[in-house]
Amino acid sequence: MTPQTFRALESRRRFLQSTAGGIGMAALAELLSADGLTAAADPLAPKAPHFAPKAKNIVFMFMEGGPSQYELFDPKPALEKWDGRSFPASITKNLKLPFIKPTAKVMANRYAFKPHGRCGMELSELAPRLGAIADDICLIRSMHQDSFNHHPGQLMLFTGSPLPGRPTLGSWLLYGLGSESQNLPGFVVLSSGKGTSGGTTNFSSGFLPSHYQGTLFRNQGDPILYLSNPEGIDRETQRETIDFVNDMNRMHHGQTGDEEIASRINAYELAFRMQMEAPELMDFSDEPAHVIEMYGIESDNEHRRQYAVNCLLARRLVERGVRAVLMMDASWDDHTYLNRKLPQRMEEIDQPTAALVADLKRLGLLDETLVVWGGEFGRTPMVEIRKPEEAANAGRDHQPGAYSMWLAGGGVKAGYVHGATDEFCLNITEDPVHVHDLQATILHQMGFDHEKFTYKFMGRDFRLTDVHGIVRQKLLA
Repeated sequence: MTPQTFRALESRRRFLQSTAGGIGMAALAELLSADGLTAAADPLAPKAPHFAPKAKNIVFMFMEGGPSQYELFDPKPALEKWDGRSFPASITKNLKLPFIKPTAKVMANRYAFKPHGRCGMELSELAPRLGAIADDICLIRSMHQDSFNHHPGQLMLFTGSPLPGRPTLGSWLLYGLGSESQNLPGFVVLSSGKGTSGGTTNFSSGFLPSHYQGTLFRNQGDPILYLSNPEGIDRETQRETIDFVNDMNRMHHGQTGDEEIASRINAYELAFRMQMEAPELMDFSDEPAHVIEMYGIESDNEHRRQYAVNCLLARRLVERGVRAVLMMDASWDDHTYLNRKLPQRMEEIDQPTAALVADLKRLGLLDETLVVWGGEFGRTPMVEIRKPEEAANAGRDHQPGAYSMWLAGGGVKAGYVHGATDEFCLNITEDPVHVHDLQATILHQMGFDHEKFTYKFMGRDFRLTDVHGIVRQKLLA
């Protein structure tokens, strides 16, 4: 035997030794995948929660920046007598503010409130369409959280911690429940406006496997860039390519057990199926004219059109079994020109927001879909003026200690106002709801005991609500 022959045989022997186990494991994985017994089979397959849920899906309408509760949800006529004056130190002594001093002048609300619906919920004149669905919503006037800056505040809202690196609400739900949609991601993100401070950390899977992260959709053209095949690549060629790549990934997964490889396999398969489903999702030609009109999709205002399209997409995603939809609308951070920007923004989003709730109800989907609307915190009663030379420049600073959000559907109490704040909305006087309580309540409606819904990472059982949170039963029907 020559040295050359020996080296050739040895090379073949080493190849077989190093790959035989992988080939065998890949074959076994393929057989087990057919029965749904491996992580690579379908990590997003539907799963049972701890107990029977009230809601199957969630649409979180996130108004990035912090909408002002004074102008929208929590009337405070007592501010009128303080308008243009400073509060005494006894009122503001414990107040923490990022940009203004507690001695800043007070600014009263300029907009009228009136009761709406059979429930008599008081809402601002800036939200007439929301007023029309007052009997369907649960308004929380006693929200509070710990962070007064945007990024930490958004992380608290979505991950339960002001520090980055943890899974977000949609990722937790996908991890716990899987998805009922075979051809679309289980957690979809829709954006409008200028972009959020938290960015991708608002829909990251954190330390959970990456197949639980949110998928950002565009609201025109292909929902995901490069979803369509390039010129010259037909569906059969695409299928053959994906099969080959997935075969290689399954071999690697069999050797390593790395769950991220399972995520990659799932991503390739989902992308292939989405090439058929996603274009149909974006095609509104099957929607009746009165539905298009109800959402206001044909508006000439770009932001209104963008937001309205996202609202209709959210409904269509829920119809197709998508577990979690996060709508991020930016920016509501009105440090300046509050009385110019807020009315315009409300005029743009009021109709589509109400249309989504009404449309879900019309289709019988509202009972099993939890809708959440709000920002990471609220605003201060004191004015912020960044350009003293401009009288219309007045805005409001961040206020995490007392603010408003609302819920609808998903088994929450409809036509109900929860909690109360003092005459200046500086402190909560009745039924406080911390952001961890909101998260615990959302998980409860989705069928989970938030204290037992955990994921082990770095030797510790983590949960969305950290080590806090109370299910607020008064919010539930």
